[in-house]
Amino acid sequence: MTVRTRFAPSPTGYLHIGGARTALFNWLFARRHGGQFVLRIEDTDRERSTEASVQAILDGMQWLTLDYDEGPFYQTKRYDRYNEVVDQLLEQGHAYHCYCSREALDEMREKAISEKRKPRYDGTCRHRTEAVPGVDPVVRFCTPESGAVTVEDMIKGEIVIDNRELDDLVIRRSDGNPTYNLTVVVDDIDMRISHVVRGDDHLNNTPRQIHIFNALGAELPKFAHLPMILGDDGKRMSKRHGAVSVMQYQADGILPDAMLNYLARLGWSHGDQELFARQEMIDLFDLEKCQRSGSVFDNAKLQWVNQQYMAQLQPQELAAGLDAALTDRQIETANGPDSAAVGELLRDRASNFSSMADQAIPFYADSIEYDEKGAKKHLRPVAAPVLQAVRERLENLDDWQAGAIGEALEKLASDLDIGFGKIGLPLRVALTGGAASPDIGSTVALIGRERVLSRLDVALQWIANRAAG
Repeated sequence: MTVRTRFAPSPTGYLHIGGARTALFNWLFARRHGGQFVLRIEDTDRERSTEASVQAILDGMQWLTLDYDEGPFYQTKRYDRYNEVVDQLLEQGHAYHCYCSREALDEMREKAISEKRKPRYDGTCRHRTEAVPGVDPVVRFCTPESGAVTVEDMIKGEIVIDNRELDDLVIRRSDGNPTYNLTVVVDDIDMRISHVVRGDDHLNNTPRQIHIFNALGAELPKFAHLPMILGDDGKRMSKRHGAVSVMQYQADGILPDAMLNYLARLGWSHGDQELFARQEMIDLFDLEKCQRSGSVFDNAKLQWVNQQYMAQLQPQELAAGLDAALTDRQIETANGPDSAAVGELLRDRASNFSSMADQAIPFYADSIEYDEKGAKKHLRPVAAPVLQAVRERLENLDDWQAGAIGEALEKLASDLDIGFGKIGLPLRVALTGGAASPDIGSTVALIGRERVLSRLDVALQWIANRAAG
């Protein structure tokens, strides 16, 4: 059997974290077995589907480099095929026209609730032989009235549903539009999908779809329903838990391979291993090793994974990521230090490019803002003579290299008979705005002599103004 999987998002918003993981697991399974991965856009919800959302999905797939072998296919371009299948089901007695009004359906529902029964269509029109003049009917599928349907799920195991729990679902609306459960089955048959891998929020649709597969005489695909991704409160992940769009993580400086690695570990594992190269994920991935319970999305863990990937980047890759993040902040790098050198300096201090860019701003900005707490603590009148001495020593330094700068500052601390912290802390605040920075010699060297002297002048004036009250 040729393995064929599909990712079938609805274009009603961005590509969210759960959808990205579903796409990844389908992609991994197809690649693992030498099969094909199909992208299908389920855009039959015309009121909510937008071109912008389609593009957001395509952009997300491209960023994650989840390449598809076929597609994207659009359901709105296949209406003739769906209607052909609906007509076939009508002709074979597997479907019927239903003329019940909205009021009749509401009354049916209220009666069931009052009698403590599960609300379901009662089959009023199932044996109707005559049309109702002036009414555009829906088409309902004839669900077996007895017996049970079994879902052989590759993750959750065997699930048995009594057919009495199911009703005769609508497969074509009165306006002629086909419904989700019909279109999905027709597409999976026509596209020869061998494995349906999706979130377990679709599990309640599976028995209905199995009945349609059977009515059409088609071979069932294998099903695998992935557990939900949860927020830190144990509830399904949503906007209240933070960013859920994968493109937001791109904007936040997460690397695509780090995101894929983290998503793969949300519900799948290979022993205690945390980090996987892409090919390694393909070689090891197994749907039957996916966990049955939900996984909690941990942003701190994602940042850790991303930092491990950033540690492996080549200098030019660091430079490219940092340049892009600084450009997003309207920071020009042309008149500043080499961004590869800045990236190397900040590599171990940043878990993503967004954080790295924030720390890199002092290396390129014409002016900086002081951290209020740091300035109050370290830019005191007592620091003025120290910073003045630093300025004089740096202004006259011949060798503007990190090592020479560091030695000059150490020598100054010795000459002044003070601890290095008395120099380093106010100097850091003067140059970067805060008391924390990488190696001070490297920081001074990369910021450059002209900017360093200018910022020391600004800091000395700030201290003077503070002393003057």
